[in-house]
Amino acid sequence: MHEIILPDNVKPALEWVNNRILQKVSPKRKHALAQSRFASALSTWADAGGYGMVGTEWHFQVQPVGEISRTLVPDIAFLSYSRMPVEELETTDIPRIAPDVVVEIRSPDDHEEDIQEKVRVYLKASTSVVFLVDTDRKIVTVRDRHGSRVVSNAEPVTHEAVPGFSMEANTLFELPRPRPK
Repeated sequence: MHEIILPDNVKPALEWVNNRILQKVSPKRKHALAQSRFASALSTWADAGGYGMVGTEWHFQVQPVGEISRTLVPDIAFLSYSRMPVEELETTDIPRIAPDVVVEIRSPDDHEEDIQEKVRVYLKASTSVVFLVDTDRKIVTVRDRHGSRVVSNAEPVTHEAVPGFSMEANTLFELPRPRPK
């Protein structure tokens, strides 16, 4: 097996999807809001439990069994200390394993076949769950090896891979409101 390693000093980041290089897009308001809200909630959960590290736009070198290793850069990733101990994580900039949890926020230019390929690769490479956030439809699709389910409105975004983590889907899409004067 060979590997595809893309430069990590290019902005926006590069990924290898469907046998070609894709450049991530610079987020706009809806994407930025959903990404910051989800990352903040997931990081608060991870920090409180000492479970692992959460990062945004974090480079991973992902290799599904029997396939090439390739660079992927999830919008948000969680990597548990049980899969990469803190001492190893402190010295590893680009993990050579898939994250436990991936959050991908759909961008207007995303192609469905590329999104599905990333989900396939992550799940085949041992990611437990992929949360697909659609800011236009205001839904979160929760995908794992067993299937998928859609969460919207005030329904909780949860998964057994992140026990005790929960956030209402609508918090990803609503701007914070100013306080009355």
